[in-house]
Amino acid sequence: MSNKVELLAPGGDVEAIKAAIVAGANAVYCGLDTFNARNRASNLSFDDLNGILRLAHKFECEVFLTLNIVILEHEIKSFIKLLNQLVNTGIDGIIIQDLGVFNLVKKHFPTLDIHASTQLTTHNEGQIAFLDKVGASRVNLSRELNLEEVKTLTSFAHDRNVLTEVFVHGSLCIAFSGQCYSSSVSVGNSGNRGRCSQACRDEYEPTATGNKFPLNLKDNSAYFDLPELVDAGVDSLKIEGRIKGAHYVYTVVDSWRKQINKFVETGQLLDDDTNLYKVFNRDFTNLFLKGDLTKSMFIDNPRDNSVNHAVEKSNAISVVQIQEVKESLYEDKNELGAELEEKIKYLSIDKIALTLTFSGKLGEPLTLVVSTKDNTFEVQSSLLLTAADKSTLDAAALEKRFKSFNDANHTVEQFDFTNLDAEVSLPFKDLTALKNQAAFLLNNSVEIIPPVEVSPLKKHPKLNEQPTLSLLISDEKDLNLCDVTDADIYFKLPESFKKGCNKFIDILNNNPRLIPWFPAVLIGKDYIEAVRILEEVKPERIVTNNTGVAYKAYEMNIDWIAGPFLNTTNSYALLTMQEELNCSGAFISNEINRLQIRSIARPENFKLLYSIYHPILMMTSRQCFFQQTVGCKKPSIEDGCMLKCQKATTITNVKGVSFAVDKQKGGYPSIYNDEQFLNLNVIEDLSDLFDEFFIDLTDIGSGSKESLDKVQLIKHFESIMNGDEHAQSQLNEMVTVSTNAQYTQGL
Repeated sequence: MSNKVELLAPGGDVEAIKAAIVAGANAVYCGLDTFNARNRASNLSFDDLNGILRLAHKFECEVFLTLNIVILEHEIKSFIKLLNQLVNTGIDGIIIQDLGVFNLVKKHFPTLDIHASTQLTTHNEGQIAFLDKVGASRVNLSRELNLEEVKTLTSFAHDRNVLTEVFVHGSLCIAFSGQCYSSSVSVGNSGNRGRCSQACRDEYEPTATGNKFPLNLKDNSAYFDLPELVDAGVDSLKIEGRIKGAHYVYTVVDSWRKQINKFVETGQLLDDDTNLYKVFNRDFTNLFLKGDLTKSMFIDNPRDNSVNHAVEKSNAISVVQIQEVKESLYEDKNELGAELEEKIKYLSIDKIALTLTFSGKLGEPLTLVVSTKDNTFEVQSSLLLTAADKSTLDAAALEKRFKSFNDANHTVEQFDFTNLDAEVSLPFKDLTALKNQAAFLLNNSVEIIPPVEVSPLKKHPKLNEQPTLSLLISDEKDLNLCDVTDADIYFKLPESFKKGCNKFIDILNNNPRLIPWFPAVLIGKDYIEAVRILEEVKPERIVTNNTGVAYKAYEMNIDWIAGPFLNTTNSYALLTMQEELNCSGAFISNEINRLQIRSIARPENFKLLYSIYHPILMMTSRQCFFQQTVGCKKPSIEDGCMLKCQKATTITNVKGVSFAVDKQKGGYPSIYNDEQFLNLNVIEDLSDLFDEFFIDLTDIGSGSKESLDKVQLIKHFESIMNGDEHAQSQLNEMVTVSTNAQYTQGL
């Protein structure tokens, strides 16, 4: 494995990447103007990317490209076209979220190195095994993990020759990455598509604790945790900030580079982090890493804290003192900016200018000399020039044939035909060979990989002609529902378990009709307990929203279905799970619309499922939502909080929209939309596509809402499935606050 710690810097635009390079980054990650999870960054054109690659590699800095969004079926063709371009660029790695992309790259573009994005929410050993199986060479570990968890997972990853990277500086999401739908639900801009509107930074009506920004975390900084991260074996220290400017990137990367160098050279740390406070920050916390989740992680202001910090540090009180501090801070910022400007002013990503000199006489080979500012080489045709008959090898013909040398890396500045005889000819095949030889040498003697054509996937038939109904419960008190329906009944397991407790093993063993449903997040001992349930119960079938449990089911030859929180939006994601891990079915994401769903191709002998009724999850967090809302007497989150706490409240934004804040026993704090998801249109639209329609009858996310009669709900849904139009109006009378906006708007 790697014996050095990589400093990985963000690059939202060309200037920021130049700043990262001169500040000492070992690698940068950046995005093109398509298929990346930071739409608000300036991002790069394809020509920019090639220029950045030339520049970065000159400074021994690697470049990773972010392609970390879920992909829609109609985008596959364009995505493959992009991959065909990338394989010939020298890109050092691609960062991806979509499981379908793993399939495409592993099969058709094996020279591309795959990094698993933070959007995959990697937090347990099984997930690392899953990602290794589908082709990842490194994984970005969840930001919520503590140092001991990071160390354990890194050791496991290294045993599989997988690298790990950890975010060490920059903005913190309060939600688990990849599991936040707040922006998608509220304004139709999905975080899984790079369009997060940062609802967690929004202002809300003052809570009982007096907070207007109850979801706003301080920024992350592990600046003084470097020894522990090195001890944990982490391969890459990643700085967040692709929507930040060059000045920010330079200052933060420079500070971290100096800290790393100091530690490597002396074993000691710098004790001055002043410069980190001179650029945008919301104050800093390292308490996720420390595993000490207190309310001090929050700050009731989402804006830049640099001025406030400078004023507080200087103990300025009077208006004059505060103004002096501000002026001093601005002078420091300007000095850092001037320092950066001086360092990057001669860095260029301009294309390499070529001079193509053609020479040759009748009876001699055609000679091509290719000249750049730094290099010159010569190639010759294998055949000799002959007298022209119909096709003359003149200036116009050669310029037309070699105009493709104006590409992402080169621009033909001059053609020289001075020493080329007139009225000569060369067979087209030999001229093409000459051109290919020159292109090979221009590409650093690396063969150009020809474009791959990927045929559309075949749509296979459903397993059953008529779709069936399934439902989810999470409480023993709902076991009576087994007696009122023939539907498949899933039992939702919690996100946290009491160690060694057999409660859920007994429930499942005593009620063999129940099908285990595993949540999206299972960390540490909770993942171990989830695996123990699999091993003790040995169910025939499960649904899992966690790829770690999926991997264990694959190992145990247990039939598994991918849950709705695996964010499945295209056919190739289905294929990845089926071919690599023997998956037998999947829920299609509720974020996509009818047309986007319709185009998905089902693999052979594979079930497709869709949730038609459920509470709309907006976000789930390892932090506590109650510290900043209703208050909590505990100074920090304890193990018992997960198992015992079942608080509920609401928060209301400045537009007057309220959201349920819900904490179930054994669950993470979560926020839900004020509306239920209810989509009856899909039954009429897509019954020919789906094998199973699903309803969620847990009480999760209901907040203070009155619980509905679940037996009656089941009867109404069953009647609707059987074509009873009257049942639909009866159901709408029961479920009074609902939406199917996501099914309409899509991604």
